[in-house]
Amino acid sequence: MTDTLPATRRAVRHRSGERVSVVRMIAAGLSWALLVIVALIAIVVIAVPAVTGSRAYTVLTGSMVPLYPPGTLVVVRPVDPSTLRTGDVVTYQLESGKPAVVTHRIVGIGASGDGAPLFLTRGDANNIDDAKPVLAAQVVGKLWYAVPYIGWINNILVGDWRMWVIPIVVGALLLYGVVTLISAHRDRRRARAAADRGTRRVH
Repeated sequence: MTDTLPATRRAVRHRSGERVSVVRMIAAGLSWALLVIVALIAIVVIAVPAVTGSRAYTVLTGSMVPLYPPGTLVVVRPVDPSTLRTGDVVTYQLESGKPAVVTHRIVGIGASGDGAPLFLTRGDANNIDDAKPVLAAQVVGKLWYAVPYIGWINNILVGDWRMWVIPIVVGALLLYGVVTLISAHRDRRRARAAADRGTRRVH
């Protein structure tokens, strides 16, 4: 005689275990995807600028739309001002030696009385050139690469603490992903073991 009721219960428990395992696998996949995203952000915002001596800035206004809308992360590399050409996008100090900067395109190049280059700049979305020519000493660097939207994250991760907050987040996500994968694997083994026991008991 077949033990129908216990077999049915075992089948229900098996299906329930499979559902839990699938949910955990999905959660693990999402955590790994998020981990990859955070790691890439860390590379773009922190690692690459630190290794190459570049600087990362966030576009705050619409003066460079459509190419570089607000929230764009722009990474600029130090450059010899004499190598700059019309059409280059540069980040420069509004006042020499002051921290405030702007990122605009060079639209013309002249020379000061001592022969040092002077740069006429303009935002791509602006109708007129910037008010003052830019001195070579004001140039922070030339645009190397830009990433949309990541600039807002760069603004959040200001200060020295950015160097340890991202590793902590990455470590937490990595740990969560590993724990989730282990739990899902354990659930699958338990479900298979329960199914095997049920098969042996039903005749």
